[in-house]
Parts: sequence; structure tokens; C-alpha cells
Amino acid sequence: MLIKAKTLKGYTLHGLDGEIGRVEQFYFDDAHWTIRYLIADTGNWLRGRQVLISPNSLTGVFEDEQTIGTNLTKHQIEESPSLATDKPVSRQFEEAYHGYYGWPMYWSGPYIRGTYPFIMRDLLHSQSSSGGEKAWDPHLRSTRDVTGHHIQANDGEIGHVNDFIIDVESWEIRYLILDTRNWWPGRRVLIAPQWIQRVSWDTMKVFVNLSREAIQGAPEYTEASLLDRDYETNLHRHYKREGYWMNETAAMPAFDAHGA
Repeated sequence: MLIKAKTLKGYTLHGLDGEIGRVEQFYFDDAHWTIRYLIADTGNWLRGRQVLISPNSLTGVFEDEQTIGTNLTKHQIEESPSLATDKPVSRQFEEAYHGYYGWPMYWSGPYIRGTYPFIMRDLLHSQSSSGGEKAWDPHLRSTRDVTGHHIQANDGEIGHVNDFIIDVESWEIRYLILDTRNWWPGRRVLIAPQWIQRVSWDTMKVFVNLSREAIQGAPEYTEASLLDRDYETNLHRHYKREGYWMNETAAMPAFDAHGA
């Protein structure tokens, strides 16, 4: 299921023993473009600290109720490593945070989730590792801060980042919504992270391996657009790119006849 980041902002986060808070923003890594944490606005409950919720703890997104379920208790969150609201997320904090919950460290292996290419919610299974996997150094970015970054095509500037479309099953960013109103008034199109060549975080520019003409001819994205597989197929066909879903089957965990 694909949902905009701005739509998810404000969704209520529920724990096992009550409401945790509301979604404020997201942190994603700039290598895999995957959501690593939801940031919760807890109101007066835990004032003075950021509450980070990992996708490992999420049990479901419910559009009708505008809620997101977690398998955490308030006590667990209160006792988790504390991160001040004015501090960036450091590797030291992440190691303590993941160690506290017993979650796999996503940067410790070659896949998008570390040792595995998918979210592992069976913690005992997910902690097993063959060892020796190649680690990488993630840099976390805020969806709020990256919104507004300029998009640079092969042949010139084309617009700016308006929002992000998130797959709430895998918590990967599937698309950036590109607003081209400075070039074509009022038109928005989608760009996949896989088509990004590089990002200049200092100059706030996202460089894509596409021409302005190709972007101009892409299927328009509007609030009424239905982000189904037909729309995505047409989008990828326009850019002559293979769809990300082609590799989904290979990335799914194997189950035996008893569902284990």
C-alpha cells in the first residue's frame, strides 16, 4: 500500500497499552531510501525527547481510522535510550536503541535490512547472523528537511521535492513527488529513488538521470491519482525502467507448509 508522507503525518500511533502519540515526520537513510524511524509527537507525555519508532515494531497501518499499530508498551518506550529533540541520531544511539529492543542492526549487512532484505518481526530469528557481512555507514535524513530540495535533470533544473510516497508494507520510499510549478505551472510527477544519480545535501539539490523532456511527458500525478499497479507500470514503461516489484518475490521469506 502506497501512502504519502504528508498523509501519514498526524496518524495516531497506538501501543499495546494505549496511545503513544502522533506521527510527526520520518527519518530515512540516503543509501536505500528506506524509512528507518517514525518520529512521534507525544505531546506532554515525554516532553524534551524524540520518540523514535522503528518499522520493526509496527503491526499495521489503518487508513480509515488514520492509525498505526505497534507492539510496544509505554513502559518500553519510557525506558528506551533517550534522544534529545535538538540532537541528531548518532550511530552510538542507534546501537543502543536497537540493542535495547533486540532488533537487527540494519547497517550490519549487505541488504536493505542488514542480514535480510525484508523486515524481520520474529526477533529470535532475526538476531541470527552468519557473520562477516559487509557493513555500511548510513546517513539519516528527515523527510521534512528534504522537502523543498531542487530537482536537477540531465539538462537543467526541473522543480522541487514536494512529498514522498511510502510503501507502508516494506517502509521503502517508492517515489518522490516532483512539483514542477516553476517550469510547468501546477504539474506534479513521480520520480523513483533508483533514478537518482546523487544528492548534494549542501546545496539541497537532487540530481536525476532523466531529461526534462522525459519528465515532462511522464504520467501526471494528482491528488485523485490511483497509485495502483497499472499506474506504476505506465510510469516505469514511460521511463523505460523495470518496476521494483519484479524483485519482490525473490526478496520474500520462505515458509514451510505449517507457515513457520
